[in-house]
Amino acid sequence: MLEGAAGFLTPDEWSALHLSLKVSLWATAASLPFGIAAAWLVARVRFPGRMLVDGLIHMPLILPPVVTGYLLLVTFGRRGPVGAFLAEHFGLVFSFRWTGAALACAVMGFPLMVRAIRLSLEAVDARLEEAASTLGAAPAAVFATVTLPLMAPGILTGMVLAFARSMGEFGATVTFVGNIPGETQTLPTAIYSFTQVPGGDAAALRLTLISVAVSFAALMLSELLARRARRRLGLG
Repeated sequence: MLEGAAGFLTPDEWSALHLSLKVSLWATAASLPFGIAAAWLVARVRFPGRMLVDGLIHMPLILPPVVTGYLLLVTFGRRGPVGAFLAEHFGLVFSFRWTGAALACAVMGFPLMVRAIRLSLEAVDARLEEAASTLGAAPAAVFATVTLPLMAPGILTGMVLAFARSMGEFGATVTFVGNIPGETQTLPTAIYSFTQVPGGDAAALRLTLISVAVSFAALMLSELLARRARRRLGLG
């Protein structure tokens, strides 16, 4: 599909598509370990302030994306406390770079990933974990060999939801890293740019159709992988 797209997209349009895929994949992969850990924390651990933590995780869902982008800018920008530290000690810069676009997409997709994984984790039969523990398995081994495989459908669903959310992210991205062609211009920001210039409707339509096709393919792949995982686990 992407090879075919390259044939009728201009270099700038192809660059936006390529960058969107790159940003979305990195955002999903980088946030996955944190998503699993956060889902485990709110689903299995009882501690004071758990509801507050759960609320903070889901905050990007209810905040205007521009607000989230601004908070990322003041925190991870070159003059922000975290951004200045990372730039000085590790040479890692987020503001107005594609890495910042990936960070913004990861933050916006994180609640959807955590929610899907959490629901899957809460559906795991605790008796199976207890049986593994009584046979002498360490907690880490129980998680790796029992809990994690049973969570697989939820993990796959969460990954695809986060990926699809990243492909469509606009507000936080444009506020945090701008709309720089070839560096931070993803599909949504490119579509917006084309709608603002005379004669850009055709390009905007092409990128819109590509965005719909990629997102739909991701959802179909998610359902296919989730069904295969459930069959292997004997869940239907």
